Amino acid sequence: MTTAAQTLEELSGRRSFTIADVAALPSQLPSGPVDYELIRGKLLMMSPTGDPHGKIQARIVAAFVVQGDQRGLGTTRTETGVILGRNPDTLLGPDVLFLASSSLPVRLSAEGWWESIPDLVVEVRSRNDRNAELVEKVRTYAAAGVRIVWVVDPQRQVVMEYRGDRPAAEFGSADVLTAEDVLPGFRMSLAELFAP
Repeated sequence: MTTAAQTLEELSGRRSFTIADVAALPSQLPSGPVDYELIRGKLLMMSPTGDPHGKIQARIVAAFVVQGDQRGLGTTRTETGVILGRNPDTLLGPDVLFLASSSLPVRLSAEGWWESIPDLVVEVRSRNDRNAELVEKVRTYAAAGVRIVWVVDPQRQVVMEYRGDRPAAEFGSADVLTAEDVLPGFRMSLAELFAP
């Protein structure tokens, strides 16, 4: 019988990981729960998030469900793996993702991850997230066809919005986020999002 430590040890010498490798990795290590992402075959280990991250994520999910799912505009998920590329493999688990009804039904891989490309992705910046990693994720999402990427920074209380080839836009607590081309009628007050 192979243990989690043996599996990680066997894979640690590899230069490139695949979707199948990630599916075989343990979700629990001696140090606690862990999730994995892949960017062009490079394995990233993700630890659980803290409370500020969780609060912001929950508020965004609630807004998407009420203003999107319940109005028949699409479907919302949280921390669901999305396959964004193969050979080398890319698998990311955005904090929140939305797929418009025009793109339904969701296509799934054998492992249960999305093969459908979301229309809107939200990444909530955690305390340990580095700028370079977030920029690489944003570029990866855009290259795969994600139409809107929001990077939410709870500490600075800003949202950076990325849309295709347009310059990034920054929104603060006085602003209201909209996404008319993906979620018609959607409005989210950043003052409410960042409220204690």
